[in-house]
Amino acid sequence: MKTLAMLLLAALSAPAATGAVTYYLTIAGLGGEPDYAQRFKMWAEDIDGSLKKAGGDSSVTTLNAPRLEQIRTRFADLAKQAKPADSLVVILIGHGTYDGHDYKFNIPGADLTATELAALLDRVPAQRQLVVNMTSSSGGSIEQLRRPNRIVIAATKTGSEKNATNFARYFAEALREPAADTDKNESISALEAFRYAQTKTTEFFDTQKRLATEHSVIEDTGKGTGERTVTTENGQGKLAASFTVVRLGANAAAARDPNKRPLLDKKEQLEQAIEKLKFEKAAMPAQEYKRQLTQLLLELARTQEALDKP
Repeated sequence: MKTLAMLLLAALSAPAATGAVTYYLTIAGLGGEPDYAQRFKMWAEDIDGSLKKAGGDSSVTTLNAPRLEQIRTRFADLAKQAKPADSLVVILIGHGTYDGHDYKFNIPGADLTATELAALLDRVPAQRQLVVNMTSSSGGSIEQLRRPNRIVIAATKTGSEKNATNFARYFAEALREPAADTDKNESISALEAFRYAQTKTTEFFDTQKRLATEHSVIEDTGKGTGERTVTTENGQGKLAASFTVVRLGANAAAARDPNKRPLLDKKEQLEQAIEKLKFEKAAMPAQEYKRQLTQLLLELARTQEALDKP
């Protein structure tokens, strides 16, 4: 039986395919009052700037307080443009509500329900998807949004956490903050951004000596309700750890260089394989894990060396 490492290295030695595209859609919802409207717009613009600096083949769209028809139109375009090998990132900022049955994202006019959002996402061919719902009551959207190969991050663990959230502020910060890059590979993964924003949100409530009114969760197995922490037992985080949201520094520069982009793609594939292997460590013999990890790390070192050359 071929190992994960063998299969990946064989794939990497094959002729390179056309580079995949990442489509980003950030939506700032209805503020309800000037302070919130300004805050939501500012966070959306912060995220927009970070995504556009990340380099590579990407399409970045940011909508501020759009109506439902505008959102439907953008998703219709994505459904036509995206290919299965592409990735899709959808980020929601604002207020949300939950009536015990369905979640609603507050926008001018008719609200966007989790049921409709899930249907819109399902029509986009991109197989790797990340949804970051940072509104109040966002935990109420997980049941509708979860799918295999889709990562769902929510600012609240349930639909009953109804206070305006702080998570969006820190998630936006994570996409431009080198400290969020915990493995120092000059890329911020979905899991790294989640953990950074979660930690900062907890620190905010602790510093203010206030009872926490939001508890962010992540779901990327397609069958859970969201977890606060990633463990081998709950199986969460495997997809999120290998999903690059933004690139920093040299990686962002390499993504803009047509000559270095193939090497960067190979490096990121190797890093993703290493992250997946770590999650599978408990289910394989120690020697087999060590052998596969060594094989991947050696190939990663060779790729990084080639990437570092002028």
